[in-house]
Amino acid sequence: MPKLSRPPDPQDPEYQQTEQNVNAVLHTMIFAAIATGIWFFQELYRADWAWSAPVLSWWSVGLFGHTHIVIWRDRRRVTP
Repeated sequence: MPKLSRPPDPQDPEYQQTEQNVNAVLHTMIFAAIATGIWFFQELYRADWAWSAPVLSWWSVGLFGHTHIVIWRDRRRVTP
């Protein structure tokens, strides 16, 4: 986590940018942990969970969109 040069203010654009980046990374980490867990237990129990592929597919689409929105906002802030 980067150090802020002043006390945190939720209205500050730098604080909002950092918060959005942290949220995107947290979203990615939770997705990776749950997807790995589903895969692990599916292999462990030799289960055929038909629901796992659609759930993870839709979640990955949402994650892809979330990441692109965060990147787009970051680039828009940098460009004058």
